[in-house]
Amino acid sequence: YLAIHYQPNTLAHARLGLVIGKKTAKSSVHRNYMRRVLREFFRLRQHTVNPVDLVVRVQKKFNKKDFLSVEQEFDSLIKKINLRTTLNAQQNVTEVHH
Repeated sequence: YLAIHYQPNTLAHARLGLVIGKKTAKSSVHRNYMRRVLREFFRLRQHTVNPVDLVVRVQKKFNKKDFLSVEQEFDSLIKKINLRTTLNAQQNVTEVHH
C-alpha cells in the first residue's frame, strides 16, 4: 500500500509529507480518509521515529477493512528507516522503501 522516501534532517523531530494522487483514489473523500489515517499513525509513533523527513506515497487505495494491514506495513517501514538511519547516521542519503 505504501512507499516511503526519507532523508535525515537536523531537527530534533521527524516531519511527515503525504502524497496521494488522483490515480490512486479518484474521490477526494477517499484521499482525505487515507491522509487522516496516515497522519494519525505518524502522530502516535512520532516519538519513536528518528529525526528524518518522511514522504509517504500511497500506491494502492485502502479503506477501513485494510486498516490493520496498512498499520502493520507503516510500522514495518518505520522500523526499517529507524534501523538504517541509526546505522548510517553519518551518511546523507535519500532512499525509497516499498
